[in-house]
Amino acid sequence: MESIMKSTFVLRLSKLLSHKLTLVISFALLTAVAAQIAVPVKPVPFTLQTMAVVLAGAFLGSKRGFQSQIIYLALGLVGLPVFALSADATFGFARLIGPTGGYLLAFPLAAYLVGFIIERYKNYISVIAAMFLGNVVIVASGSFYLDAFFIHNLSESLKVGAVLFSVWTVIKVMLSASIYFGIKKSTESK
Repeated sequence: MESIMKSTFVLRLSKLLSHKLTLVISFALLTAVAAQIAVPVKPVPFTLQTMAVVLAGAFLGSKRGFQSQIIYLALGLVGLPVFALSADATFGFARLIGPTGGYLLAFPLAAYLVGFIIERYKNYISVIAAMFLGNVVIVASGSFYLDAFFIHNLSESLKVGAVLFSVWTVIKVMLSASIYFGIKKSTESK
């Protein structure tokens, strides 16, 4: 009897773990797909990646959202074409040290932060604030990275690395929140 209980427990645990791993990998792949929906402008393209990043944190939580983005970066690091099309046409590690590197490297932290906040506060205002904060982390990291390694003029770096994305960010956060609450509502009503 004890042997049956142990094997049942192991089976349930493996199903639970495989389901969670599947979700983590799915959000890494969703980020890769969102990267391909891009307008390739210099120095940083417009993409839907940040939507996938904040949704990873929102749906998976802080740790798994973080893990999904680490997997995404690892896929790109080994040379798989998961990063957005770019005017400089670099791949793999070169992308992480190129103009978009600061944005990309902030993805795990942003997903973690969004997940951390939403794990504690699930109301509408908190979710919107968490998603905005996640985007601010990405855009700030990207802008400061651009300034430190490429543009060397903070005002210009903020203009091309942050201000240019401001309206686009508001739209993506509102869409992300709508997706999040729409899916949450449909799964809770079942």
